[in-house]
Amino acid sequence: MRKLLKKASTATLTVGAVFYIGVLGLLYWGQRDLLYHPTTIVPNPAQSGVPEMTARRLTTAEGYRPLIWWSPPANGVEPVVIYFHGNYGHIGTRAVRARDFIDAGYGVLLAGYRYNSGAGGEPSEEGLIADARAALEFVRSEGITGHRIVLYGESLGTGVAVALATENDIGALVLEMPYTSIGDVAQDIYWYLPAKWLVRDNFDSLARIRNVRAPVLVIHGENDNVIPVRFGRQLFEAAPDPKEGHFLPGGTHGNLYRLGAGSIVMDFLGRHVVACR
Repeated sequence: MRKLLKKASTATLTVGAVFYIGVLGLLYWGQRDLLYHPTTIVPNPAQSGVPEMTARRLTTAEGYRPLIWWSPPANGVEPVVIYFHGNYGHIGTRAVRARDFIDAGYGVLLAGYRYNSGAGGEPSEEGLIADARAALEFVRSEGITGHRIVLYGESLGTGVAVALATENDIGALVLEMPYTSIGDVAQDIYWYLPAKWLVRDNFDSLARIRNVRAPVLVIHGENDNVIPVRFGRQLFEAAPDPKEGHFLPGGTHGNLYRLGAGSIVMDFLGRHVVACR
């Protein structure tokens, strides 16, 4: 009987080990399918409620053609907001954000990624940051430089915005629902696996944000169940001054503008960018 029990126990451990290794393999090789959600939809500005915006294609160094929507500032002195969206949807689903900035006279560039809307590429951290650089170069080609440029990151896009902010002179950095790193978020979700060490596209904002030399605004929901608010708080604490953090009670991963985030952003930019032009 003891031998049978020992054999059964060994077999159970073996099956468990094989299953565990299999899960690790699936997580490693399938992680980009979990992180990125491509769409072939090519949205139209007018149909999305921003007829003032013009759809254009950038050309990256690798030959990819990410879609952008562009609206110049109402005059020659207002800021330009470059907006990097999250992993779901496309730039058309962020038109409501652009509407607020356009109505205030700001210029807006909604930045698409190489894996969306027929741009021809595959997602990766390096690739998305390269797309962001192309978006920034486009804005500079329009004569907007330095303190007039605002980088705005939403969710996944916060990692893109932070990376770009460390490389360039800008007027302000706005982070909505940010994370410390993708590895930290993955570890929180897959707590039973060494997920943090398997991540290929880490977007380590915690390490990068110390090198940002512009005012930083962090907005996060206290009840965010996608990117826990503690990651936003940790990133805020690591950011250099000047900075502001707004952690909204009742805020989730998607309702922050219904809780006043738009007014917070406009007030912040009015004090830190518009007033300094």
